[in-house]
Amino acid sequence: MINIHEVFETNQMIEREHFDVRTITLGISLLDCIDSDLHSMCRKISSKIDTLAKDLVSTGDAIGNEFGIPIVNKRISVTPVSLIGGSACRTPGDFAEIAKTLDECAVRAGVNFIGGYSALVSKGMTESDELLIRSIPEALAKTERVCSSVNVGSTKQGINMDAVRLMGEMIHETAVLTKHRDSLGCAKLVVFCNAPDDNPFMAGAFHGVTEPDTVINVGVSGPGVVKAAIAACRDSDFGTLCETIKKTAFKITRVGQLVAQEASSRLGVPFGICDLSLAPTPAIGDSVADILKEIGVEQPGAPGTTAALALLNDQVKKGGLMASSYVGGLSGAFIPVSEDQGMIEAVECGALSLEKLEAMTCVCSVGLDMIAVPGDTTPATLSGIIADEMAIGMINQKTTAVRLIPVIGKKVGDTVEFGGLLGHAPVMPVNGFGCGRFVNRGGRIPAPVHAFKN
Repeated sequence: MINIHEVFETNQMIEREHFDVRTITLGISLLDCIDSDLHSMCRKISSKIDTLAKDLVSTGDAIGNEFGIPIVNKRISVTPVSLIGGSACRTPGDFAEIAKTLDECAVRAGVNFIGGYSALVSKGMTESDELLIRSIPEALAKTERVCSSVNVGSTKQGINMDAVRLMGEMIHETAVLTKHRDSLGCAKLVVFCNAPDDNPFMAGAFHGVTEPDTVINVGVSGPGVVKAAIAACRDSDFGTLCETIKKTAFKITRVGQLVAQEASSRLGVPFGICDLSLAPTPAIGDSVADILKEIGVEQPGAPGTTAALALLNDQVKKGGLMASSYVGGLSGAFIPVSEDQGMIEAVECGALSLEKLEAMTCVCSVGLDMIAVPGDTTPATLSGIIADEMAIGMINQKTTAVRLIPVIGKKVGDTVEFGGLLGHAPVMPVNGFGCGRFVNRGGRIPAPVHAFKN
């Protein structure tokens, strides 16, 4: 039962503390669209997505209006396209045609992003996988709403360094092809280790092959709510602080679960998971960095930051797990730079470096996210940064990701405006020493010893 006090609390979270349901994501399997003829397959993809997603946006808006809960985004994720395109695609350009089809579907459905232009290559690449990866720059340059992700490593399988090297090249090529928009294409491209099948957040969402034909996954977010709760117990000890965060995460997740079940019922689609990640936006008061400052560090990057982030992430997960039996996706704290005003300020004042961000990714929910770097950063250096982050994920049995944006024509100290939820970012310095001989060795870094649990 929900009592009047809980209703009042929820209203306050929405009105004063920027609480929202960040996304309702409809996952759609495209496995039954496989065809040896490219145009026939694209027609099947269009027909299936149009049919299943036609009511997604209107249903989300109706739920938001009826319950008074802002539902910011409605999105679609599909089966990794490298798995469905192999029979029909012979060139990277063929795969780019599928990306155009997905983009057109997203426009007709009214969603802001569609994810799943993806490949899963943690142990090796098929010809289809490689063709899709090589098509990513063209696909992202010629579409507006398509998001791409490539999983290059896992705890069970190690790190595919051939794919890591290739992704450094593809990120650089995407930056060049979208340089007229400050290399914006790279903001829609994520490199993963241990990617989950049920992540509702972009740009990394795809519909995993273990999922049903369709599924509803919901992502909630409430950095402002957590910050306000912590502010109310500013001088308390760690025990009280942890209980406060945990109880707040419980309340946030309960709302997300309510929205997810309602959307599932109205759309006639199974409910998958609720992702309770604290996902910031550029709006003032909607910042994970501000939570860290409220916990007690002067700026993100100061000594104690990693410990504060570990505490936050763990308590968010514990609170969410008590509120829903189906918590999934990433669920924790995101630390993107461009999407978090507090992180931007920490970079601009010199408190936060790329190396400290990498250390923080050991205990957060994703990784190096939405970080602008100089446009002359070499593909080998990009690959080296990816390899470091993949190693953190592999060894720690957690999801890590890299979303780097080498902004062509920009240098350290410049600022890049991406707009909307993507925000703006200061261009951060990158270690100038080379790693080309390392990333060009080829082959695979083996799985760690603790991967062998059978």
